[in-house]
Amino acid sequence: MCHSPLGAATTTAGALALLFLLPLASAAAAGGGTAAKATPNITALMSKGGCKAFASLLDKSPDALSAFESAVSGGVTAFCPTDEAVRGFMPSYRNLSADGKASLLLFHAVPVYYTLRGLKSSNGPMNTLATDGAASNYNLTVQNAGDQVTLRTPAADAPARVRSTVYDRDPVAIYAVDAVLEPVELFDPVADAPTPAPAPAPALAPRSAKRTRHQRRRGADAPGPAAADASPADQRKDYKKNAAAPCRTRWLATAAAAIAVAAALAA
Repeated sequence: MCHSPLGAATTTAGALALLFLLPLASAAAAGGGTAAKATPNITALMSKGGCKAFASLLDKSPDALSAFESAVSGGVTAFCPTDEAVRGFMPSYRNLSADGKASLLLFHAVPVYYTLRGLKSSNGPMNTLATDGAASNYNLTVQNAGDQVTLRTPAADAPARVRSTVYDRDPVAIYAVDAVLEPVELFDPVADAPTPAPAPAPALAPRSAKRTRHQRRRGADAPGPAAADASPADQRKDYKKNAAAPCRTRWLATAAAAIAVAAALAA
């Protein structure tokens, strides 16, 4: 069987074209996959979600930002405080060292991807990106009350509440919270409010003594038994009368004797 030289040439050209195009197709497919898995810009997403101030702090801390970006491949859930919360916290933030600032920022993310539904079913302590073995726990506690997700630390007297979902696409989730999370490793724990000391008992004793003295005075003024009805003044008058009676008797007797003697002398 004879073959046409033209057909053979066409077949060879087609084979060469396939060999040339296959690598290009593979490269295009690889490039498309890389674009689909591009690392999201975490700080840009935070800024759009009402956490611009926190994103700015993160951009100014290369170590913290690098840790956030490195955690993306394994999954990360970030809690970004709102701009209002960050403004109120800035005086405390400025007092931290550079390492302290980085630790604080890293404290706002856990190295696990959680949907909001997953957070609601994950009550309990969680490690954060700042956790470094037993020496630096840097744990926060997730607590839920109904549909409200809260984050607690021993250094704050009130929990931070999840306000909204900024971004949620596996493997990255970002949630806006209404307070800056304070790790106990950087801030003193909030002591339990001391029980108020009982109010001192009213000074009843002095008032009771006064009433007693008052009652005694009233008792002295109160009428006594029927046999002692007379007042002290009346009693003194009676005494004078009784004392004067014998004197008058003796005077009358003396006068009578004098009259008798005078009559005898006249006779």
